[in-house]
Amino acid sequence: MAGIIDWIDNEVKTNDVIVFMKGTPDFPQCGFSGQVVQILNYLGVPYKGVNVLSSDDLRNGIKEYGSWPTIPQVYVKGEFVGGCDILREMFQAGELQDFFGDKGIALNAPSPAA
Repeated sequence: MAGIIDWIDNEVKTNDVIVFMKGTPDFPQCGFSGQVVQILNYLGVPYKGVNVLSSDDLRNGIKEYGSWPTIPQVYVKGEFVGGCDILREMFQAGELQDFFGDKGIALNAPSPAA
């Protein structure tokens, strides 16, 4: 298991935004992963999606790595942000956009008219 944990750690540290999800950004294979993809795409956040269904080691490893029992898991600049519920709540409250801004992640989405 150590090898997969090292691989996950490297991916988390070398990608500004990474989503460990069921399926791929183009073809999410669960509703929660699909919601995270929709939010990130709506905001225009560049991110890497990793399909945990490709490997049992990966699926179990990410749960151990993040000490978080569910998938998807979103990491920004090496920091665990949360899963679907947390991301959705932050997005609906307008906090997610500020969070990405604070982390220096450029959003390509149109800003809401003030």
